[in-house]
Amino acid sequence: MLISRADFTDPRLASFLQAHLDDMEPTAPPESRHALDLSALEAPHVRMWVATDADGIVGTAALVALDDHHEELKSMRTEPRVRGRGVASMLLAHALEDARSRRVVRVSLETGSMSFFAPARSLYAKAGFVPCAPFGSYVDDPNSTFMTLELTPR
Repeated sequence: MLISRADFTDPRLASFLQAHLDDMEPTAPPESRHALDLSALEAPHVRMWVATDADGIVGTAALVALDDHHEELKSMRTEPRVRGRGVASMLLAHALEDARSRRVVRVSLETGSMSFFAPARSLYAKAGFVPCAPFGSYVDDPNSTFMTLELTPR
């Protein structure tokens, strides 16, 4: 598996991200779905990575700058055919190391509170994320779980 910066001209990425949005649609009402679309991920304050194998894109992860020292983890998705093989763990580690290298001190995230998102919440807790209050423009929402991780410099 190879992790590299996202190529937004790759049509496979657009399809992969659309599948992410499609996955989210039945999980919560529209106001509780916070996945970013392709154009939002292309913004200058976003860093996005793609994991690929011989068959194509197997995962994505992005960091969105909230301020100079706090970023939000977004667009974590693993291709269903490879779930459970460590793709998400590798992407998360890659994104967190990138944040550390840029002296980011906190990474936060929002994910669903429903059972569909239990594996994601478990992954984040295993990486050291802890529950937190809503951050940025988020508000309390029973469909959302908010988590944060204080980064230690390396």
